[in-house]
Amino acid sequence: MNPLAILLARWRDREGTGEARLLPEGELSGPMPWVIAIMIALTVVAAASGLALRNAAHAASADLEGGVTVQIVSAAPRQRNAQADAALKALAGAPGVASAQRVAQDDLNTLVEPWLGTRPGDDVEALPIPALIDVRLSGSATPDRIAALRARVVPVAPAARVDAQAAWLTPVFRAIDTLQWLAGGLIALLAFATVAAVLLASRNALGNHRETIEIVHMLGGTDQQIARVFQRTMAIDAAAGGIAGLLAGSTILLVLARQFAGLGSGMVGQAGLGWLDWLTIVAIPVAGVLLAVVTARLTVLAALRRML
Repeated sequence: MNPLAILLARWRDREGTGEARLLPEGELSGPMPWVIAIMIALTVVAAASGLALRNAAHAASADLEGGVTVQIVSAAPRQRNAQADAALKALAGAPGVASAQRVAQDDLNTLVEPWLGTRPGDDVEALPIPALIDVRLSGSATPDRIAALRARVVPVAPAARVDAQAAWLTPVFRAIDTLQWLAGGLIALLAFATVAAVLLASRNALGNHRETIEIVHMLGGTDQQIARVFQRTMAIDAAAGGIAGLLAGSTILLVLARQFAGLGSGMVGQAGLGWLDWLTIVAIPVAGVLLAVVTARLTVLAALRRML
């Protein structure tokens, strides 16, 4: 039979398929599913990291919002203890103070022990370690409130330093913001790389099947019908790559979660992911498939308009 007649018969035979199969379907052994899988896995890790950092920053900020620390910096133990007691009494009657509690000396000794190399039995109290008072305000630790507390404490405890606890972590919060922007930039770059890979793959497929496409046009095929063939192929490859990438990215996240859980840090412990965060992560492969399909469709349609 004439090859043109065969093509015509295949194009007209749409029963049960809905589309002519003049062009070869995508194979999962090709490079595109693996490329998309790598992109999705990296995007999952970057997005999860950004969400975890955001959760940690919000939790730490909420915990420290009304926190104030009073330090009694004095080298003389007796004077330090006397001023700490006087400051604690002054804070007990201060307006807006929900609670004021002195940090136990044993707790301070435990904190400095790894840094000073002290051992049980050493006279740690003789060291010039500041006495600490943990103050919780009923509201936010605004500069005006800090100034009011300082004016109330300093007359009875001249060696006292009053600081908002959130101020100590300001550099940490700035670093977290920078890392979040970095994660967002990485996600944008990965999306751009995915679009570029799909675009190149679509153009390459069009070039390989240019003669077949021209015959399809002569048989009455429209640009939309041809684009759907490439679109379906890309959807299959992107879906396979998206599932593989999600599994790989989730595995990496579980490994990282176990590693960071061993640190025992309070701030790290607050960097967990909620169910909304996991829904966002699961939606990444879906967004990747949609991005790949739309890119393939627009690329094919634009190329077909230039071709004919």
